[in-house]
Amino acid sequence: MKLLARKLVYLFIMLFIISLISFIAINAAPNSFFASGELNPNITPESIEQLKAIYGLDKPLYVQFFSWFMAILHLDFGISFASGSMVKDEILSRIPITLTINIIAMVFIFVISLYLGIKSALNKNSFFDRFSSQLSLLSFSMPSFYLALLLVLVFAVNFEILPIAGLHSVPDDGSLAYYLDFAWHLILPISIMIFGGIGSLTLYVRSLTIEILKSDYIFFAKARGIDDKKILKKFILPNLYPPIITMLGLSLPGIIGGSVILETIFSIDGMGLLFFQSALSHDYPVIMGILIIGAFLTLIGNMIADLVLLKLNPNFDGK
Repeated sequence: MKLLARKLVYLFIMLFIISLISFIAINAAPNSFFASGELNPNITPESIEQLKAIYGLDKPLYVQFFSWFMAILHLDFGISFASGSMVKDEILSRIPITLTINIIAMVFIFVISLYLGIKSALNKNSFFDRFSSQLSLLSFSMPSFYLALLLVLVFAVNFEILPIAGLHSVPDDGSLAYYLDFAWHLILPISIMIFGGIGSLTLYVRSLTIEILKSDYIFFAKARGIDDKKILKKFILPNLYPPIITMLGLSLPGIIGGSVILETIFSIDGMGLLFFQSALSHDYPVIMGILIIGAFLTLIGNMIADLVLLKLNPNFDGK
């Protein structure tokens, strides 16, 4: 309970600091949604001032910030400049697909990276190890947008095997065909996320496993005649889980950040595409709302990782 209470206090403090920095950065950016001529070339300066008064932008910045921060504590992110709807409603309508895509990708990344990294370490300098290392380096170095365009060109344009964009080709009638079509549209974006994510984690798992194999307890376990499967289950995996869980917890910001490019390329109506469209139109309430949710996910991911580590190791203090 003490760890949880300490983490909640830390979460609130960090959320406040991140909110303040984000607010300052957004307001320091050039141009704005209400700049003359962006709404309507014939709009008058008086009308712009009236709109700013409606949205509370005529008040001092510190008043705007504290009003906005107190509002987000009640999950009120304000009103979108572009659509006039509540930012919370826009985000809630977009976040399920973004979470679905990224959670599926993260599960596959975890399983594949764990398998490749451990097998490469157990068969160091073998053909499989060299192949896995080269594949990881390729994954680590290839930009996701380039891979996305390449796969779209091959599988969607040339061979016409997979859909080029969107999430549906059939009406939403709740049938099996609808969900199969939905899954068919997710093959390309999820595959790109998986390939782009396995590189660094595979190399990390390989490096950790090699260090574990050099330890004394592995040497004595082998000397006692314990087979490789039991060594893997009782010695290697328990020592791999803590750093990997921590790394996965800190990777939650990629749920939004990594989705911006792919959702834009594949026209997926999620938070990434919403963030991109809001940035183009200077829709600051939506941008701020998505940034805060990204920060919140990062902090929550870190907290969950610490709680899982505490469950695995009761002596872990979370510091």
